Amino acid sequence: MLMRMSKIVRFSADLLYAGILIFGFYVIMHGHLTPGGGFQGGAVIATAVALIIVAYSYEDLLAMVSKLRFIVQESAGLVLFLGIALVAVGFGTTVFANYLANSGSLFGMVVPFGSNPGELNTGGVMPLMNIAVGLEVWGALALVVLYMLSGIREKEA
Repeated sequence: MLMRMSKIVRFSADLLYAGILIFGFYVIMHGHLTPGGGFQGGAVIATAVALIIVAYSYEDLLAMVSKLRFIVQESAGLVLFLGIALVAVGFGTTVFANYLANSGSLFGMVVPFGSNPGELNTGGVMPLMNIAVGLEVWGALALVVLYMLSGIREKEA
């Protein structure tokens, strides 16, 4: 069993974890308005998994969440991404067409002329694609970290 960090480090990691998640979701949801998006936000959120591993231990993280959860999350992000792309074919347009833009529905508010004032619901399918990519990247990078650390064990003295 690997050693845990001190209570101060674990408490600080617990506080930072919430902030990292909020910032990662912010980057994902504002990807069509600012630099960022699904990949960058998913990578930010995956660092929260690495933070918990550093503060606690690999075994503690596996007790909280299994690798299967991240595998399912990664697959769900991929299926969601492809599903959103292929729904456009059902509307009679091309794959990846922005069929929600200017539709008046959720994420389809009419974009005013000129610069966008920062309205989240003006991106059409782009925010949905960012969410799907964010889920995919978050799951994939968390798995990469978990698989890289799965071979590390504390040396017996």
